[in-house]
Amino acid sequence: MTSMRELTEHDADLRAELERLRTEVTAWRRAYEAGAKREIAFTNSAREVEPLYTALDVADADESRLGVPGVFPYTRGIHPTGYRGKLWTMRQFAGFGSASDTNERFKFLLGHGQTGLSTAFDFPTLMGYDSDHPRSEGEVGKTGVAISSLADMEVLFDGIPLDEVSTSMTINGPAIIIWAFYIAAAERQGVDSTRLRGTIQNDILKEYMAQHAWCFPIEPALRLIVDCFEWGATHAPLWNTVSISGYHIREAGSTAAQELAFTLADGFTYVERGIARGLDVDDFAPRLSFFWDIHNDFFEEIAKLRAARRIWARHMKERYGAKQPRSWLMRFHSQTAGVTLTAQQPMNNVVRVAYQALAAVLGGTQSLHTNSMDETLALPTEHAVQVALRTQQVLAFESGVPNVLDPLGGSYYVEALTDQLEAEAEALFAEIEGIGGVVRGLEDGWFQRKIAQSAARQQWEIEQHRRVIVGVNEFVTEGDALNIPLLRIGEQVDREQRERLARVRAERDQALCDSRLARLRDAARGTENVFPHILDCARAYCTLFEIRRALEDVFGAYREPVFF
Repeated sequence: MTSMRELTEHDADLRAELERLRTEVTAWRRAYEAGAKREIAFTNSAREVEPLYTALDVADADESRLGVPGVFPYTRGIHPTGYRGKLWTMRQFAGFGSASDTNERFKFLLGHGQTGLSTAFDFPTLMGYDSDHPRSEGEVGKTGVAISSLADMEVLFDGIPLDEVSTSMTINGPAIIIWAFYIAAAERQGVDSTRLRGTIQNDILKEYMAQHAWCFPIEPALRLIVDCFEWGATHAPLWNTVSISGYHIREAGSTAAQELAFTLADGFTYVERGIARGLDVDDFAPRLSFFWDIHNDFFEEIAKLRAARRIWARHMKERYGAKQPRSWLMRFHSQTAGVTLTAQQPMNNVVRVAYQALAAVLGGTQSLHTNSMDETLALPTEHAVQVALRTQQVLAFESGVPNVLDPLGGSYYVEALTDQLEAEAEALFAEIEGIGGVVRGLEDGWFQRKIAQSAARQQWEIEQHRRVIVGVNEFVTEGDALNIPLLRIGEQVDREQRERLARVRAERDQALCDSRLARLRDAARGTENVFPHILDCARAYCTLFEIRRALEDVFGAYREPVFF
């Protein structure tokens, strides 16, 4: 055993070593300042970066916060085996045109080594409108796949066994309805909901904050999310019923620290609403997942992911009283930053995405989407998607990066930056609590203003050439012509969707639809869980907008207040 005398001597030696290092750094600083030519450097989030990091920058750190992978607070990863146990899921975001068009793309991706599906929906679907609704004109299938009923969902996954793939669906306002379509489609395949694996984004708070694809007012929208928690805990235990998304907050212009804090604050709000419903936190917390944006600042993004795991674990255990370790784990998907892609010199986007993907993997992501080079111009072509997928495969099988767990753990800079981001997030939590919480902050426009201010600062920096965007404000070449093929979505998708909807309405049992929609309205007026009624409507081939309208009859529609 180590004696007290030995411990005292060790502490004295450590203090002496730090003092020696402090003297060396002071001397180095004088030499550096005499010869430095570059201006002060900042991270992507305007955080000043020191030219050198040493043990002095982490001398006061609590060693227990670092630890090893698979051990609380999970700074270095949630699994003890890391990628040596299982590689991250390569989940390319896909969706365009009709359900049959996207079904072909899904099969193309699976055939080229993708290991999970991720579904993009067109704007009418994201807003809860059928393809033949007047507000859908000109938008059907343009930014994702058009899904208006169970019939479309059946075609979307035709020939794809839903008990063998993991599916992610990026939709929020009408997410509960789309999830019901998916479950009903699985039932048509003979697959019970208990066997389904995947994620529905279903994060309405960040919609009010950043992306603006909503249907209902905040309180009833939160009720629907908790209904998903409650139903899913029993009937879909392998399904992630929310993917708490920082991605769209960052894409709207937030800093890394704001993305970290605002996203986690949303997550805490969902936990609090579940507990308020009377649910045991350990019954639903293991199915909460996260979705992070991976931006250009390599080390800042890695530190953000490490800090996120640590903050979530600590709050779930100490603040919300979760007793099961599975409730402490932050599981997350990452996507390279769409907002960093440029129309100018689009081949540069391949390089940007590769570095961002590397940051996501070094940060310990569980699944990853790599953007295609042409996504700032149009929906990606098959060639561009294949290059994006190959980027992940080269990283996984050629780089050697997955061989070591958290290889940057212990880096003076990464550890100092992780601590700094954690401290900034905690300070923002205190601000949010001071304004009355997330819902009050949304109602008052506090979050929206913070993100807008950050976005304006970043745009000003680009225009003033303080932030270099290669090929845009520096290293510009004359005649940067777009010389890559683009995917175009024709108007035939709109016609096909209208014809499909007409057939659905003609062939279904209209009386059954009417009775189930009426029961849904009755349930919405009370306090019972509405998801079983939405699922019954889906099984009867009620359409997306019919179900949305039935809920809207009770809840009303959301109208954003004017904040600026």
